[in-house]
Amino acid sequence: MYHHFLLIIHLLAATIWIGGHLILTTRYLPEAIKTKDLEKLKTFKDKFEPIGMPSLITLVITGILMAYDYDVTITKWFSFSNGIEKVISIKLILFITSLTLAISAQLFIFPKLTPKRYHYVTILIIVVTLIAISMLVLGSLIRLGGL
Repeated sequence: MYHHFLLIIHLLAATIWIGGHLILTTRYLPEAIKTKDLEKLKTFKDKFEPIGMPSLITLVITGILMAYDYDVTITKWFSFSNGIEKVISIKLILFITSLTLAISAQLFIFPKLTPKRYHYVTILIIVVTLIAISMLVLGSLIRLGGL
C-alpha cells in the first residue's frame, strides 16, 4: 500500500510537471516564436514555477523512495545490473541533465533573452519537454520489469 501511495503522489506531480511543459511547448512557444514576443514565455515561467518546482521536488523524493522500495539503493544507482536499475539510472541521468539545463536557463538564458536570441530558449524548452516525456515512458516500464 505504501508503494501505491508513493506512486499516486509521483504520478500527480508528473502530471503537473509534464503537463506544464507540454502546454509551454505546444501553446506558448509557437506563439512567442511567431510574434517574437518573449514576455509571454517569461510570464508563463514565472506563473508555472510556484507549482512546477514543488512538483519536481516531489518527483525526486517519491522517485527515490520508490527506488528504495524496489531495493535500488544509492549504492546500486548507475550499476545498470537489472531492468529496474537501468530505468532508475537512466531517469537519474535525465534528471541531472534537466537540472543542469534549468540552472543554465536561470543564470544565462532568461537574463539575456532577446527576440534575436529566442532560439536558445526554444531549444531548451523542447529538450526539457522531451526529457520529461522520456522519463514518463521509462517510469511506465517499471511495471514490466524495466529495460
